[in-house]
Order: sequence, then structure tokens, then C-alpha cells
Amino acid sequence: MGNEHKLTHVNKQGRAKMVDVNEKKVTARVAVASGRIVMDKSTLELVKSGGMKKGDVLAVAQVAGVMGAKKTWDIIPMCHPIKITGVDIDFEIDEKNSSIEILATTKTMDRTGIEMEALTAVAVAALTIYDMCKAIDKRMEIKDIKLMKKSGGRSGTFVRDEKE
Repeated sequence: MGNEHKLTHVNKQGRAKMVDVNEKKVTARVAVASGRIVMDKSTLELVKSGGMKKGDVLAVAQVAGVMGAKKTWDIIPMCHPIKITGVDIDFEIDEKNSSIEILATTKTMDRTGIEMEALTAVAVAALTIYDMCKAIDKRMEIKDIKLMKKSGGRSGTFVRDEKE
């Protein structure tokens, strides 16, 4: 991992700042993030069967992830409030690894990126799954939250290598 670029959220005194995006162009921007939550096999079975006492875990996590994306600017100090034009969250049950893969896609037409919203959507969806299942499985682990790809803006397109 190279460090060819200087940090954009630091001012001349070395203190945090919110980046000025006035001169940036409004462009279509898309980000995809992923993560997973690993749980006991019996917990995964209850999630799949709808047997959790708190309700449909994935339906609630879906809504929570969307809400998390929409509130990103409110919880990450240097994020801009941007006009989100789309959020979609997909879940894939991985029985072999007793986990649920979470994939969030976020979209905007704005002056700054939407990567943080995708990452936040994954984190909030995973935390919601944890919250809904913690009564029976406190050993769950949230893992591997990462940006998979992004497009739009000055920095162009990023696609994570499948091996990463």
C-alpha cells in the first residue's frame, strides 16, 4: 500500500478539517462495500428459518443498513451531507463458513464520494444482525468490512483485487 497522496482531511496546522468540495464537479458516483458476520451454525439456522424472537433479522438489517447510509454524515465527523440517490443491500448466507455476507451499493450525483455511506451501511447492517441475535450467540464476529469498488469523481475508478 503506497502513501503517494497527502491526507485531505488535515489542515496546515495538522488538525482535522472538512474538505472544501465547492470546486469539484457534480458526477455520478457509485460505491460497493462488503463485510460479513460469522456466527454459530444454530444461530444461522434460526436467522434462515425466521425463528429469532425479535423478528426477521435480514429484513430489519436491510432497513438499518439503508438508514445507516443516510445518516453517515451525522456520525462520521468529516463526511459531507450528500444527496443519496440509491442504497441497496444484499445478504448471502454462507453455510460452509457459518456466516452472512453483506454487500451494500450506494449511489449519488454529487461533488464528493459515497464510499463512506456504503461502508457504514455494511457496518450498521452487521451490527443489527448482531443485536438481533446476541441473546443466543454472543460469540458472533463482524469481519472484513471493506470497499470493493467505487466509480466517479476525480480519483476515478477503484476495484479491489479479488485476492485482497
